[in-house]
Amino acid sequence: MIDEKIFELRLPYPEKGERLVRVFVPAHGESEKLPVIYMTDGQNLFDEESSGWGCWHTRESVRAERKLSGKAAIIVGIHNDNIWRDNELTPGSIGEVIAADDMDNYTAPEGEIFDRFVTETVMPEVESRFPVKTGRDNTAFCGSSSGGLQSFFTSLSHPEKFRAAGVFSPAFLLYSENDLRAWIGKISAPELPYLYIYTGDGDELEHRIFVSVELTYDILAELYPPELLAEVILPDQKHNEAAWEQVFGDFLHTFLNR
Repeated sequence: MIDEKIFELRLPYPEKGERLVRVFVPAHGESEKLPVIYMTDGQNLFDEESSGWGCWHTRESVRAERKLSGKAAIIVGIHNDNIWRDNELTPGSIGEVIAADDMDNYTAPEGEIFDRFVTETVMPEVESRFPVKTGRDNTAFCGSSSGGLQSFFTSLSHPEKFRAAGVFSPAFLLYSENDLRAWIGKISAPELPYLYIYTGDGDELEHRIFVSVELTYDILAELYPPELLAEVILPDQKHNEAAWEQVFGDFLHTFLNR
């Protein structure tokens, strides 16, 4: 048995130098390969020391799932702890960004650049260096807030690469209903990813997100295969890492066992 370990990679991000990517490989057998979940905001996933906001404790969730089902996943955390985070995780091609006055960081959407960084740089590097089960059936994407929006965008933009997406408290409120409907309506592929969409409703921001999630889910219910949709609502939960930690374990279990 090979002990668990977190590895650090420094990979070239377009026009911004190197980007830290941390890879958690759980304890595994000598010849065992594992599914993989790519995640935004790697600074918030593994330990309190790296985060200024809170921690998802994904390692603990993976250990618990191993005990429960005998299955585990590699977690790839891509850091977004920089001044560009909001723009990096906001795709421009969904539609015009209509951020409210208190969300004025969303001025130059760059989600497509992050998308290419994940699919063209991070994924090939991870698959070449770590015991990853490759192929869409073994690959998921997950994120929260702007990262939830990016997870939604990247997984639906590359249905041939991702079987599931954890879309936690996604920033759908940045777009109009018409733009969301038009973008979702263009999605077509022989196989589409399973969308695990979560929202709380426990503070002002999360309530606004809850309203936009309900609207977007209704659009998806009209246009997307119903068996590939799941909506989880925890009304008392706020817009924070503690809430996302609670639902990550369920998403992990669903991805590995569904």
